[in-house]
Amino acid sequence: MSDRRAELAASLADVRNRIGAACGDAGRDPADVTLIAVTKTWPASDVAELAALGVHDVAENKDQEARAKASSLESLDVRWHFVGQLQRNKARSVVRYADVVHSVDRPELVTALAKAAAQHRDAPLDVLVQVDLDSAAGRGGVAPAGVLALAAEVAASDTLRLVGLMAVAPLGGDPDHAFARLADVSRALRGEHADATWISAGMSGDLESAVRHGATHVRVGSALLGKRVSGHGSVRP
Repeated sequence: MSDRRAELAASLADVRNRIGAACGDAGRDPADVTLIAVTKTWPASDVAELAALGVHDVAENKDQEARAKASSLESLDVRWHFVGQLQRNKARSVVRYADVVHSVDRPELVTALAKAAAQHRDAPLDVLVQVDLDSAAGRGGVAPAGVLALAAEVAASDTLRLVGLMAVAPLGGDPDHAFARLADVSRALRGEHADATWISAGMSGDLESAVRHGATHVRVGSALLGKRVSGHGSVRP
């Protein structure tokens, strides 16, 4: 086993133990929580190492980097998640490699993705509506009051499939309060779209809170891969 794979294996075991403990505390089955490795800024070789270790859900937040990695790793059994803010002019590119887009937050993006998916995909694109839990500039998301209307637009498309919600806890805020609110929004969504069961929430620092409030997918970067140092390697998380 390479040094990097051994490092990733140890971090993966730690993260899975955290998820398992959080699920135990919440009375949930760990099998109901999917780990998504956020591999932004890390090389494609790390994605391959993680896949060899059994991680098959990978997230990126920039189209250029994601597109290059997906192209170089076409033979890998991984599901690509796009989690960053997405501009309409990138929709055509993203639908070519992404299996899931987590950051749908406005009608114009729904239209762009639906059109691009019709042209470049054989199957519907899975999408999540991103919920804005703190109104912070630059983080994206639709206000909770607007979720059902936007979800209806996604559900009306033949080329998109509404699978649930995504959110990021407020910086410096109480993640329990934020994720409890997200759980409420999810319940309302499932009342109208029973199959929209995903709750993509929780990252390296707050995954326990997210699991406690029903997250089905957690997006973990630094706790799994380490922390970048000015683009020159990494330090331990």
